[in-house]
Amino acid sequence: MSILDKRTVMMGVATGVLAMGLGLPATAQELPEGATVEAVENTEGPIRIAFMAFQNNPFWTPVTEGAEAAREYLADFDVTVDYIDMGDNMSAEAVIASVESAIAQQYDGIVTVPVFDGTERIINEAVAEGIPVVNIIAEGSQPSDRLFFMGQDATAAGAQLGEFMAGEMEGDGKLGVITGLFGATQHSQRMNGALDYLAENHPEIEIIGPFENQDAAETAYSLVQDMYTANNDLEMVYVTAGGPFGAAKAIQDLGLTGEVGVVGFDHTPENTTYIDSGEMAALIDQAPFQQAFDATVMLYNHLVTGEGFESDYIPVEGNILTPDGML
Repeated sequence: MSILDKRTVMMGVATGVLAMGLGLPATAQELPEGATVEAVENTEGPIRIAFMAFQNNPFWTPVTEGAEAAREYLADFDVTVDYIDMGDNMSAEAVIASVESAIAQQYDGIVTVPVFDGTERIINEAVAEGIPVVNIIAEGSQPSDRLFFMGQDATAAGAQLGEFMAGEMEGDGKLGVITGLFGATQHSQRMNGALDYLAENHPEIEIIGPFENQDAAETAYSLVQDMYTANNDLEMVYVTAGGPFGAAKAIQDLGLTGEVGVVGFDHTPENTTYIDSGEMAALIDQAPFQQAFDATVMLYNHLVTGEGFESDYIPVEGNILTPDGML
């Protein structure tokens, strides 16, 4: 089914997407910009893949576009990619219900974004039914029988931003911290990666929070206003997940552009607007379009060849965007 008109998505190039022995490309069909994995010849007949994602903030737009691009690309290989919208309420229950439905409908493979602990059980059930599962973007901390996980090293990305923030703050001052969901493993890793780096290397930086915004920009907006009311010497705000543009809007409305900077994730138009206007000090991306496209094609290649991969973790690297350009 068609979900969005395909639009051009600009992003950094990820590394480490190396599959073992998955054959040569079946055609010279041009890959969309941002994608790196080509499909092999289909020798198995019709294949059905369920692709699942949330829709609670603008981050998911390039994910959806990557799924749509994979659907269009793989249609020439007798593959159907069905997009399953898990809604705007991120929870383990939403993932479990979607995977259960895909199992009942006997899909050949599943691409999902498990995010939370507790989802490993249903992933294992799918695999036990002979349906390989690929996790992208974020998964829980508990191991599962998934084929592989493609995503960013959240702890390392947090540490990378922690180092950046320490440099901007010259090693001291007050840093407000807003995470997305306390129960989301990836959000905690991003937060703790930064906080652990700062505690070890710049203990003079005072942490305000952390607070939870449920991935909502409007909540991030209110939290920043409250933080500044209580701490008018606030220097920077770190948003670990969805909604950093809400925090940036609060800085703009408070008249603090150039005084308090916001650091967050994802090069979405909603976020980069505030790079241009000066409220956003830095954004790191995680190649969401590429994750969606490449993981889907890699799953298809596995379904055709039965062959595995060099690793069950395929990392993508982000680039830090600042008002001065890409670092």
